[in-house]
Amino acid sequence: MALRRGLFALALVPLCVLGSARARAGDNDIVLARLGKINSGPGGAMTVIGQNLEFRALVSELGIVFAPRLLTPSDTLGFGGFQLTADLGSTSISSDASYWRVREGATPAGSMPTLGVFARKGMWFPVPSIEVGAGIVHLMDSQMFAAQGYAKLGLHEGYHDLPLPSFAVRGAASRLMGQRELDLTTASLDLSVSKHFGIGGTWSIDPFAGWNLLWMVPRSQVIDATPNIDPLAMGNQEDSKLNFVFKDQVDIIRQRVFVGAKLQYYVFQMTLEADFALAGSSVDDRAGTDMKCTVDSNTTSCDSPDTSKMQKTYLMSIGMDF
Repeated sequence: MALRRGLFALALVPLCVLGSARARAGDNDIVLARLGKINSGPGGAMTVIGQNLEFRALVSELGIVFAPRLLTPSDTLGFGGFQLTADLGSTSISSDASYWRVREGATPAGSMPTLGVFARKGMWFPVPSIEVGAGIVHLMDSQMFAAQGYAKLGLHEGYHDLPLPSFAVRGAASRLMGQRELDLTTASLDLSVSKHFGIGGTWSIDPFAGWNLLWMVPRSQVIDATPNIDPLAMGNQEDSKLNFVFKDQVDIIRQRVFVGAKLQYYVFQMTLEADFALAGSSVDDRAGTDMKCTVDSNTTSCDSPDTSKMQKTYLMSIGMDF
């Protein structure tokens, strides 16, 4: 009972941080209006051009920050198993890239720290060797968080006394919340391999590695290009015409490779993991044009390649297996 109370208190830590952070905007919150360029047209009429090139790269890197967590070896927990964990992560971003001017904070940040809490359960239905999990990941110093869930199928597991590794396939999803200007959903599919080793009859270690494919679906909400101007004030009635949206782009595809290890003593476990997201390469190919978007484009009728750089994520998870 004492162990369960202690773990429950551990799980509440990220939730308390999340609750307090939602009361105010933080340095890691984003303002998409900064990716809009105001142009003056004939007769002094003004329009806003959303910078699709920068929008695509920004969402691609932000999607890696909120990508579905992995943090488990290929072996499932077993149909009677249950796990509750808290984790801490840090994901690198291209802080010197022009699109990260959307950060509220004035000081460049080379990485985005996250805090999460997860529950995982082994299942026997609909087939043996099924594991499901769900949790919340919060971007620290921001109002943004993501709800995540996954299902894992152990293709081969349990032969710990033989020199045979375990294999698993997993599907997951992540949904961004707490950001009113951006709708971001990320789907994930990964393949992993791991091997269980006992140490002295009390400890165990499970090194694991794998490959992960991500699909990101970004959708822009209505954005106010001049958030500091009151459109109801005298003389500002035309301001509402400067509201804009980024046109829907094709899905962003990213790939990750990951390595890690789970160390366990009795019911206590700690998992360390490193993820490496390859640089973006997908392109939003607009019909009817071969023009490439550039920084400070004067049109949205252009093709936007994903210019995001390789990103690294380092994670540590602590918790208990029952």
